[in-house]
Parts: sequence; C-alpha cells; structure tokens
Amino acid sequence: MRTVSEDDLADILGTRESTTLEFKRTAKREGKRGDAIANAVCAMANDLCGSGGGDILVGVDDHGEPVEGVDTTDRALLALTDLRDDGRILDRPSLTVRAARFKGKPVVHLRVEASAAPPVRCEGVIWVRPGPTTRRAGREDERVLSERRRAKDAPFDTQAVARATRDDLDLDLFQRSYLPSMVDPDVIEENGRPLGVQLSSCHLATPEGVPTALGLLTIGIDPSSGIPGAYVQFVRYEGADLDAPIADEQELRQNLIGTAARLEPLLRSNLRTRMVGEGFRETPHPDYPLEALREICMNALMHRNYETSYAPTRIVWFDDRIEVTNPGGPFGQVRDDNFDRVTDYRNPSLAAALKGLGYVNRFGRGIGRVRAALERNGNPPAEFQVDDSSWAVTLRRAA
Repeated sequence: MRTVSEDDLADILGTRESTTLEFKRTAKREGKRGDAIANAVCAMANDLCGSGGGDILVGVDDHGEPVEGVDTTDRALLALTDLRDDGRILDRPSLTVRAARFKGKPVVHLRVEASAAPPVRCEGVIWVRPGPTTRRAGREDERVLSERRRAKDAPFDTQAVARATRDDLDLDLFQRSYLPSMVDPDVIEENGRPLGVQLSSCHLATPEGVPTALGLLTIGIDPSSGIPGAYVQFVRYEGADLDAPIADEQELRQNLIGTAARLEPLLRSNLRTRMVGEGFRETPHPDYPLEALREICMNALMHRNYETSYAPTRIVWFDDRIEVTNPGGPFGQVRDDNFDRVTDYRNPSLAAALKGLGYVNRFGRGIGRVRAALERNGNPPAEFQVDDSSWAVTLRRAA
C-alpha cells in the first residue's frame, strides 16, 4: 500500500496549470520583478477562486513535463520553506514544502493553504490567480478578497470594533507612514483607489468603513478607547521589590507606531552604561542590551491577547532586573514547552503590520535574537514563565 507521499502528483493534481496549480521549471528568481515563486505563493494564499489554496510544483515546465536536475535536497527545501517566515509575504502564509514525484520524476511540491485574512501581499503587491497565470490584483479583485475576509471567522485583529468610526483613525498617519511601508508605491498610484478601499485592503477597516482592531492598534488616535487593554504600563522602581520608591511611571496609550516611537527613548534613558577597559581602550557596556529590550517589548505587543483581557502590557524595571508581562498564554500549536522553537500567531495581521513597518526583523527568530544579545552583553539568560493566560520574561542585569 502506497502512502500519500509516494503517490504521483500527476494523478492527484493533474498535468495542466489551473487556478490552483502552477508549474515552475526552477526555484530561481524569474520575471522582471521579484520572485515568481513567492508571487505564486501569495496568489494561492489569496485564493481568488475560493478553492482552499493551491499547489506549486518546482521542476515542471509550462507544458506539464518534468525537467531534469531538480534540486530536492533538504537545503533546497528549507530555502523554499523560508518563504513562510522571511516577511516578504504578509500576512504570513500557511505553507508546506516536500520532495515528491510527478510523472515518475522528482519535483518539489509547495502546498499553500488559503489565508483566513486576505488580501495577502508579496513585497507590497497583491497577487491573484484568476486562471492559469498569476497577475497583480485589480480593484475588483481586492473588493472580492476583502468581502471574503469579512464573511470568514477571521482572527480578532481583522474584525470590526463595535462603535468605532473612521474618525477614530489617524488618516494622515496612514497616508504618511503606514501605506508606504506596506504597499508597493506603484500600486498606490495606479487605478486611483479611494481611501476606503485602501483601508480595507490593508485590513484596517471593513468594506463598510468600520475600523478593525488592527486599524485601531496601528493608526488609531486612542486605541484603548475601543480596545481597553491596548496600552503599555511602564514603572521604574528605585530598588529590587515592589515596596521600593517609584522613580518613573508612565502609560503609553498611543497607537503602535506612536508607542514604538516613545518606547525606544524611554528604555534607552533608563539604561545605565559603564566603561569597560580592554588594554588601553575603554568601551561602553550597558546593563541591558537595547536590542534584547526592543525585541522583547515588540514581541509582547505582537502576541498579546487584545480580545478578552483588559490588562496592559507591563514593563517593570527594578535595580537588578526587568520584568515584562503580557496577557495571553500559548496560542495555536505553541505550548509552554515549545514556545522558543514553534511559532503561531494570535494576531496574524498585526504581525504582518509590525514586519512591514520594520519593528520585526523576521518571523520566529525573536527569542533567539534575545538570547544571543544577552549573551554578547554578559547578561544571564532570559527567564521565561508561560501559563494558560499570560506570558512573562525576566531579564537580569549584567554583572
């Protein structure tokens, strides 16, 4: 009895390209702009035809014939799997990659699941597949994808916020900062898309113009007015426990763009730096690496539970340690024993926005970057505490 992985994909998927099947001779970059395979993954995730996703076969020509010399090594498969996490495709696609056979010859099979929150972009462009070719989406395609998102049981961050209106959004911030970061400039200029279509296409509002949770969080004038827990509480103690005098206490209630702008100088101003001698040279040595602090804080804002908790993200700074706590325990396939190796997203569109805005470097690499930064700076390892309803990390001061 043959397993699924041993079946010939020509018998399962067919031998002609269609809305859900695309052939590529190689995994190399093709076309005048960008990566043709990444564009195809984006199109399959958008699933314009409503088939639940699609398949891409690398090692098959346009006529449906397998080619020779296809690289199916683990290294080649991992390079394609990286499309899921490198941040070019936003929202992050659900993608699996494996070696397979097509007409008896080796190929690479990419299976792409339909996104729960379309439209999906690749390097700022929405790609769709209305027939056997992949192309840029038009205005009507975007409308269809936005309507489909509304009809699905979408994640909380793309759902409408009750009683919110467009007046709750900073539209100047959207035009000045958000849109240029998320959408290809050529797309912004073409077709004269009205503001409402642009907001809906970016998941910031419904097609009817009601702001989503993502809209309030990223460009809202006061996100906590519609999402009560959407703020950061910062407390600095002059001591090592909660009975110590408070040196500084602030609440950051701006949208995430404004919060990030305030958070970095706030963290930097509380760092203490000493000079460490190495021969005749002295170099500055902070008690905490700013890179680790930034990564921890943005990770907390990205993964926290905004839907059912009114608690803020808390940054509590003691003389000997920093504690960052966040409402929202493990989500999806993440558990308390694998959170540092497995990635899932409670707020997938928010994660995409933070990546597009430059606050997240790569998906799934945050904890590794924190650990490396602490080690380089001479700090003890970060201490994580994860339970069903919360996530916390403690950073110890460098000796």
